[in-house]
Amino acid sequence: MKKFLLISLTSLIALSIAAEKYPEKYDNVDVDRILQNNRVLTNYIRCLMDEGPCTAEGRELRKTLPDALSNGCSKCNDKQKATAEKVINHLKMKRSRDWDRLISKYDPNGEYRKRFEQS
Repeated sequence: MKKFLLISLTSLIALSIAAEKYPEKYDNVDVDRILQNNRVLTNYIRCLMDEGPCTAEGRELRKTLPDALSNGCSKCNDKQKATAEKVINHLKMKRSRDWDRLISKYDPNGEYRKRFEQS
């Protein structure tokens, strides 16, 4: 009986830890291809800004982004963190006006801006 309880408790802990991560179903999206296609990237930005329709990936990103910002992407896996950094750097360097708009919307009080400036 004690072994059963121990196994059950361990399983519950493992499930709760796994539940604290973001879904991996979009981890294999070709972000480089999106970043190189201005039309597609513009559509994603419009989605995030609530200015246009969203793909399934865009909706998931729009839903997840505020939480990821507030917790420093602590629920992100390594691939998601690397992808986020790549996108942030691209926007800051090549689409700074869009970057500023996104920052204004998702970080209006400047709480998370320091993290981005370090990237």
